[in-house]
Amino acid sequence: MHYPEFFNQIQIIKLKDNLSDFLGTFDDGIVEFSYLDVAKSAGHSCPTVAGAYLMTLTALRELYQNELPKRGEIKVSFKEDGISGVSGVIANVITQITGATNKNGFKGLNGKFVREGLMEFNSSIASSAKFQRIDTNEFVEVIYNPNSIPPEPMMNQLMQKMMQNLANQEEKKQFGILWQKRVENIFANMDKVIQIV
Repeated sequence: MHYPEFFNQIQIIKLKDNLSDFLGTFDDGIVEFSYLDVAKSAGHSCPTVAGAYLMTLTALRELYQNELPKRGEIKVSFKEDGISGVSGVIANVITQITGATNKNGFKGLNGKFVREGLMEFNSSIASSAKFQRIDTNEFVEVIYNPNSIPPEPMMNQLMQKMMQNLANQEEKKQFGILWQKRVENIFANMDKVIQIV
């Protein structure tokens, strides 16, 4: 399987999942998610998927400092509902990493390891997402804005040709390269696109 080389340079998110430990899935419940993992799950790499990954990485780093984040013990809230715009795509990526779900998640074992109800939409927040530890109630809000990293001008022209089925093979390949170049630039400029509230 071939994919852009920059995927391998992106920081991996490492967590402790007590359910995985309990069920013997991963040694000590230690689980890692890479950007490649979420791109495969989403079926693509784009500024939205990158933003969801970066928001989660930033929030968990801020909330847990030198501790391992606890997967399944993080509540995530969004200002939007779950079906508007790209909110569902973002929520799916964050669910994959944190384990937090709205109504369709794991209901737990004898009251433990509950994942259902850890994700909330239509929340009264001013940020892109709010991440909250269940054990301490500490929280952090993050804003993601990729607009400071514009696409190459040629990318929009190529996209128009592709949408109209007018692009040749070389143009299709060039579009993909330019698309992923913008994603790479977003990761390279993390401090510009992510703001902690």
